[in-house]
Amino acid sequence: MKCAIVPVTAFQQNCSILVCEVTRRAAIVDPGGDLPRLREALTQLDATLEKVLLTHGHMDHCGAADVVRKEFGVPIEGPHREDKFWIDQIAESSRMYGLPPAEPFEPDRWLEQGDSVTFGAQTLEVLHCPGHTPGHVVFYHRAQQWAWVGDVLFQGSIGRSDFPRGDYDTLIHSIREKLWPLGDAVQFVPGHGPTSSFGEERQHNAFVADKRFG
Repeated sequence: MKCAIVPVTAFQQNCSILVCEVTRRAAIVDPGGDLPRLREALTQLDATLEKVLLTHGHMDHCGAADVVRKEFGVPIEGPHREDKFWIDQIAESSRMYGLPPAEPFEPDRWLEQGDSVTFGAQTLEVLHCPGHTPGHVVFYHRAQQWAWVGDVLFQGSIGRSDFPRGDYDTLIHSIREKLWPLGDAVQFVPGHGPTSSFGEERQHNAFVADKRFG
């Protein structure tokens, strides 16, 4: 499996296109907008879109999800149902932040802790990691030790917890109790900014480094 990162929207959100190199089938993680760029990337990757995956319900991560679903005839999976209230207000949020119009939608499948999602010959594990939003999920590819963490964790930082139904302590618990056990070698794609590894963040991230909790 390979991953192409396409920054989208004014927030430069890391939309990931995951391609199964066995089947050339693909999944898009968090298509927040800029659909022409995503179409072009799929063409360049010579991949056929099979699925949309969402980490959470904020508009810069899912603003174009329903448009992609309708155009490509593919299902949307994720996030956890607790983020429904965010998706229900996506039109208002998009107007507020000056993003292209978006309408509320219902995913084809809400995800839970312990679920898995598939595309092509690939399987991703689902971890429910609330704190930034109550329904935030993380996708983990165990074979290649890569994770798509949305706005839970960043290089040198963590997600905001001051949005409605966000919670700082819950966010820290999600990172330390659900992500760290996957191992220091795991590389991750955050919702914004550069990639990193869990090991690097455990050592140097001032918000969640082990030394802070030792």
